[in-house]
Amino acid sequence: MTTLALRPVATGTRPRRRPLGVLIAATVLGLVVLAAALAPLIAPYAPDAIDLSASLAGTSADHLLGTDSSGQDLLSRVLHGARTSLIAPLLLLAVAAVLGVTLGVLSAWHGGWIDTLVSRITDVMYAFPGLLFTVLIIAVFGTGTTTSVLALGLAFTPTVARYTRSLALSEVRKPYVDAYRVQGMGGTRICALHLVPNLGRSVLGYLVVLFGEAVMSLATLSYLGFGAQPPSSDWGLMVQEGQSAVVQGALLPALVPGTAIALVVVSVNVAGVWAADRLGSQD
Repeated sequence: MTTLALRPVATGTRPRRRPLGVLIAATVLGLVVLAAALAPLIAPYAPDAIDLSASLAGTSADHLLGTDSSGQDLLSRVLHGARTSLIAPLLLLAVAAVLGVTLGVLSAWHGGWIDTLVSRITDVMYAFPGLLFTVLIIAVFGTGTTTSVLALGLAFTPTVARYTRSLALSEVRKPYVDAYRVQGMGGTRICALHLVPNLGRSVLGYLVVLFGEAVMSLATLSYLGFGAQPPSSDWGLMVQEGQSAVVQGALLPALVPGTAIALVVVSVNVAGVWAADRLGSQD
C-alpha cells in the first residue's frame, strides 16, 4: 500500500524534458525573431537598394545569399521581410481571437436561439473555402497587407469560435459560475473577469498552433498578388517575384524566401503543438 501511495507523487513531480526537436524549433524561432528585430542593424544593404550590375548574382562575400533580378540583396530583404511576415500573422490571429472568443463565449453562455444563430453563421462561413472567402473580401476592399490581415482574421474566426464554444460549454457548468450568480454578479462580468481568463491558456495554445497556418495563408495571398505589394520585402511576395528567375537558372531569389517560410512554419508547428499540450495540461 505504501508503494502505491508514493507512485503518483514520484511521477507527478518528475520534470518534463523538452524533446530535442522542440528545442531546435524554439531555437530557430528565437533566431528569426531576433533577426527581425535587429534587421536595420545587421542587414548589409537597404531592402530596396537596387544594383542592376549585380542582377541575379550568386552567393559571394558581397551578397551572402545572392541577389534578385533587380540586384537587391536577398539576405537584406529576407531580414527586413521577417518583420511583416511575423507581425502580420500575429495581428491576424488577434482579430480572429477577439471575434472568435466573443462569439464562442456568447454562444455557450446564452444557448438557445443565440447559440443556434452563431452556429449557423459559422456554418455559412465554413461553406466557403477560407482562401476563396478572403479573395472575395479583397476583391471588394482592395489588395494590401491590412486588407489581407482583416480578411483572413474573419476567415479564421469560425474556427476559433467553435473551439472556444466547446471549451466554454463545460466551463459554464462549473460550480464557481453558479456561485458568482448567487452573489448577484452579472453575466458580462462573470464572462469577462472569470470565464474568459479560465479559458485563456487553452485558447492561447490553440492560437499558437494556428500561427503556422496564418503565416502560410498570408504568404499565399502575397504570392497570388492579393497581399503585400511591391516594394515590400514580404516573403510570399519575394517568392512570386523570384519565380521568373527560375527559368533563367537562378534559384536563389525564390529559394531563399521559400526556405524562410518553410523553416518558420515547421518550427512553429513543432514548438506550437508542444506548447499547446503544456498549456492545456495546466487546466
